This record gives sequence, structure tokens and C-alpha cells, in this order.
Amino acid sequence: MSGLTNPAGSSARRLVQRMLLALALGLAAVHLQGPVQAQQPAANAGSGGVLDKLRGMAGMQPETPQFLRVEQAFALRAEAVDAHTLVASFEPVAGYYLYRDKFAFALEQASGVAIDGVELPRGEVKDDPNFGRTEVFYRPVQAVIRLQRSALDAQPLVLQVQYQGCADAGLCYPPETRRFPLMLSAADGSAPAATASRLPGPPPDEGSRIAGMLSSGSTWLVLASFFGFGLLLAFTPCVLPMIPILSGIIVGRGHQVTRRHAFLLSAAYVIGMALTYAAAGVAAGLSGTLLSAALQNPWVLGSFALLFVLLALSMFGFYELQVPSALQSRLSSASNRLHGGTLWGVFAMGVLSALIVGPCVAAPLAGALLYINHTRDAVLGGGALFAMALGMGVPLLAVGLSAGSLLPRAGPWMQTVKNFFGVLLLGMAIWMVSPVIPTLLHMLAWAVLLIVSAIYLHAIDPLPHNAPGYRRLWKGVGVIALVVGVALLIGALAGGRDILQPLSALRPAVAGARQVEGPRFEKIASLGELERTLAQSGGRPVMLDFYADWCISCKEMERFTFTDPAVRARMDRLLLLKADVTHNNEDDRALLQRFGLFGPPGMIFFDAYGRELPGRVIGFQAARRFAASLDAILPPGS
Repeated sequence: MSGLTNPAGSSARRLVQRMLLALALGLAAVHLQGPVQAQQPAANAGSGGVLDKLRGMAGMQPETPQFLRVEQAFALRAEAVDAHTLVASFEPVAGYYLYRDKFAFALEQASGVAIDGVELPRGEVKDDPNFGRTEVFYRPVQAVIRLQRSALDAQPLVLQVQYQGCADAGLCYPPETRRFPLMLSAADGSAPAATASRLPGPPPDEGSRIAGMLSSGSTWLVLASFFGFGLLLAFTPCVLPMIPILSGIIVGRGHQVTRRHAFLLSAAYVIGMALTYAAAGVAAGLSGTLLSAALQNPWVLGSFALLFVLLALSMFGFYELQVPSALQSRLSSASNRLHGGTLWGVFAMGVLSALIVGPCVAAPLAGALLYINHTRDAVLGGGALFAMALGMGVPLLAVGLSAGSLLPRAGPWMQTVKNFFGVLLLGMAIWMVSPVIPTLLHMLAWAVLLIVSAIYLHAIDPLPHNAPGYRRLWKGVGVIALVVGVALLIGALAGGRDILQPLSALRPAVAGARQVEGPRFEKIASLGELERTLAQSGGRPVMLDFYADWCISCKEMERFTFTDPAVRARMDRLLLLKADVTHNNEDDRALLQRFGLFGPPGMIFFDAYGRELPGRVIGFQAARRFAASLDAILPPGS
């Protein structure tokens, strides 16, 4: 036996020896290979680099990282923002960076115009293997080029931009030079003050990067990515209200509903929502205004809330909503006993829900709208929005499948389930009109709904000693609803106006007690008012918050993010401005279009001179992430 060899042991020994050899050769290669230059990948394509040869000797596959072309790695645009100022905007792709001291600017074909100075923000200090300790930019950056003019007439010129960057993976690009033909407007002979009217176009943000992905990605990759975005957005407050709407519709069909029928109802709802989302998105991208924002008014919201009330009363058994019997029989036979009228009605409800229930703007939606607005490519942009809406509808399809299989087939339980969803629909009606009614009315409406529901759940009725467990459970739910409803009623009548803390008005004022309050904003109603305020910012950075009463994410930011102590401490270092675009009037639309926004929420940041900074925040951000966003734009030691 001792003369026999163990094949498994031999293989293991060979594998260990090969790994040790690869490690030794890899360490030796560090002294043989210097910084990788941009030309090396092409030169080594046939023979392989030193490390690749060593890996081959060790039986390992060579590593060949895929580097981007220089124009792909560093997006660059230039523009003349007024008669005395040019702006060059750079956006490195993730994993790539630009050297601050390698920027150079020159003018060509410019008569009577010279560069007076260039303003660049401070970079991130990096111990670079090629240039030692230096400043670099991993994030989007803007160079503001001030001009000195002796010729005041409007004239064309060419801006020459030189820059150099590297990739973290080891590739260093040679210096790159690009030229941009620009048109200077006529000057009046005096250097203008820094005001908002001279601000360059919006710097790249998350929405802009998504728009860029639409421009550069393959069609199927774009559609798959947006479907994934939809899945991530499916459980946000802008989509969750659709779940009780659809559930109520399915439950309203009664015990006759099957799993197949429930799934078809859900699919009709989701397709109606997705088609409307895509069509409204394309219209918004082409026009620059969200249609859903125009529908956020008392008449539309009140009508939709009334529809919910009618559906709820039908759930409670006051009447039945159905098409005339003659038409119903014809539709039934034509669609193999699937109520065609019902499917079209559910489709219509999906259309209305997409327009009215979910008007919030998130980064994927903003990116798609920006892409459509800039390229006028409604096919890919609309397809991306349709895919995103389908992703948002996946939980709704799951609701349909579960409702069709879990609903009781007949008996008193069916009416109990319908009563439950009737209460949910009444709650949806209250939530729907909450942006356009006073807080007092809002609190009283919830108080009445909860107290009446608690009475029907026998919250104040004694239970027999042998009551089954489910009755005890419902009584417990009723008691909780009664307590919350009474708290809302007392708080509203006592002057409280905080629906999450209804009894706060009864809390005694204790000397030195710390009250958690949000920061104070100065309201801005027009572009002219914004320009004047930025010009008089007193040397402080500025944050402009776009808000609307009907925007759920805006209220989340106010309630949970802005009140965080760490966020509040950072916001105290800013001049805080708020643009309330609730009414969507002409001034509101002008403000949104000025910054390329399609709706709230959106936070825009400016430096002390009124120039917009990179790092916009679009959509809701939790406190920790928003604090990091503020750290990125706040000057050190301010």
C-alpha cells in the first residue's frame, strides 16, 4: 500500500505548488512593471503583458480588464452662460478620476477676448502612483472660466480644453484636448454680478446619469434595468396606495371570483397603469410638465375620493355596482364568462390611479423624462417607462393571485372581508383629499372613521367568557382603533395639528425642553425672487427645496429627514429656500423648467456666489444618505 500514490493528494500538492509559484512570480512582477499607460493594452494585445505571461506560466488565466475610451470615461460639455463666462462640465464614470492640476483652457479664433481666470473647486487628495500626492475629482466638477473683453460685439470663438485622468484599475490616459465652438453674446462693458440668471445648465445628478444610461445602453439592457427600478419603487408611498384599491376591486366581485379571474383583473389594472405611466411620461418629456401635477386640484381629488366612497358603500352592502343585465349577459357570453365590463372598468381604474395616486418623481422617472426631453426619442423612453411600471405592478399581480386563492368562497366571512376593504377604501378617500383640506378636517375624518369602525368591531361590548380567539382578536383591534380615534378627536379639538402626534398640543411647555422641529425655509414664488435672494445670500451656500402639498415624498423628507439632528445641524449652515409648486401655476412651471425638473421633490444646491453645485437630490433620501449629500456640497469648516 505504501507504494501506491494518492491521486487526490497529488492533485492537491500540484495545486498548492502552482499557487505558490504564481504568488512568487506576481511579487517579482511588481518590480518589472511600472504604471500602465493608455497605449499599453494595444501594444500588448498580441504578446501579453508581463503579469499575463507570469499568470500563464502558473496555469492561470490572464486578467484583461475592459477599459472605456477616454470620451466615454470622462463626459465633457462646454457652454457660454453669458457674455463674460464660459463653463466646462466634467463627469467621470465610477472608478475613473481626473487630475485637478492637469486642466488647461485656451481660446482660439477669439478677437478681443482673453481668459481672466479659472475657478475650480478643491479636489480629493489622492496618493497617486503616477504623480504622487495630488488632488483629483471622482465626482462631477465644473470649471468656471471668466473672460476679459475689449470687443463687446457678439462673436464666435473656440474653447480649447485639456485634461487628463486615470482609472483605478491601473490605466492612465495621456493628456486629452478637445475643442468646443461657442457663441458669445454681446457685452455691455461691465462685469455682471453673480446671479441665478447666469447659472449654467444643471450639473449631472442621478437622474442625468440614468438619462445617460438610456443614451448609451442596449435596448434590452435598458428595459431590464427599468423593470428592476420599478421593482424597487413598488413599495414606496407613491405605489402602496394602489394595493388597497386593487384589493377592494377584487374583493368587491364577491365569492364568485376565481384565481384566474383575480389575476386577469390585476393584469388589466397593471396594464392600464403601465400604459398611462408610459404615455403620460412621454407627454411630460416632450412638454416639460407632468400631467399628473395638473390633476392635483380639489375637484379632481375630490371626485376620485367620492368614487372610493361609492365603492366602499357598495362593499358594505348598501347597493351593488354592476352594468345593466342585458349588457352584462352579452359581455359575459362574449368573454367566456369573464365580465368584460369589469375588466374595462378595472383598466380605467388603473389609468386613473397612475395619474392621480402616484405623481411623485423619483430618479428613474426623472432620468427617463430628461432623456425624452433632450433626444425626443419617445419610443425608447416610453418603453423604459412602461417596463418600470410593469415592475411596479408585480406586487399588484401577486395581490390578485393571492386574493383569488385566499378569499372565502361563501358565507358570513365573505361579508367580513368586504367590510374590511370597505373601511380601507374610506381611508383611501381621506388620504386622497388630505392635501387639499385643512389639517383639522383631516384629523376629524380619521377620528370618525376609526371610532365608528371600533364600534362595529365591538370594542366597547363585553365578550362572553367562552368567546373564540378570533373574536378576541377583532375586539383588540377595535380597542386600538378606538384609542387612536379618540386621541385624534381630542387632539384636533384641543388645537393640535400634527396627525402623527395628535396630543402634542396638550403637552405642557417645560423650560429647557428640547422640541424636535424642522428647519425654517424662506419661500420663493418666482424666478425673479430666486435670483434676488441668491444675489443677497450673504456669502452662504443655498439649498432650494421643490415641494408640493400633494407630494408624499416631500412630506416624508420634512417629517423624517429634515428633523434628524445630524441633518438639521448641516442645514443650519445653509440658506434654505422653498419653492412650493402645489398649484402648478405659470411661475411654478417656470421654476421647474428652469432647473430641468418635472416635479417635486428635488433639492438644488448653490455656492455662495449663486452658481449651482453638483449633487442634486431627486426623490426621497433617508437622513443618513441626505447628510452625506450635504457633506459633499458644504465647504470644509463652514
